[in-house]
Amino acid sequence: MKKIISGKVYDTDTARELGSWANAGHWGDFGHMEETLYRKKTGEFFLHGEGGPATKYAEAVGQNEWSGGARIMPMSFAEARDWSEEHLEADVFEAVFGAVSEDDSRIQVCYSLSAATVETIKRKAAELGISASAYIDKIVAG
Repeated sequence: MKKIISGKVYDTDTARELGSWANAGHWGDFGHMEETLYRKKTGEFFLHGEGGPATKYAEAVGQNEWSGGARIMPMSFAEARDWSEEHLEADVFEAVFGAVSEDDSRIQVCYSLSAATVETIKRKAAELGISASAYIDKIVAG
């Protein structure tokens, strides 16, 4: 499925599939639905969902008549992480979002930076003999 939302292209054929979830039942059930989380090459997340006429994906096809439907929904990093925590196995979650630190001392985030900025961060961190994460902590903390 391919959709343009707010001037951005979301395409299930070109994005990386991260994980899927489906409720019980099969496609013949009015309440059956499936959702798949994707990440674009730009790092943006989106959810592709489809389901029967008794799901949140239902589409009106007449007066008081419903059919199954499908849609794409862009997601923030936090929304994608929350959806994944609820619907995906722990190993899949950690493969996408990194190992879970129970003490909350570090969290993994996803930002889209220019290639030049990333190279600068790597070079400056290497000059100081620290990781890129430590370098970013250092410059942000001042």
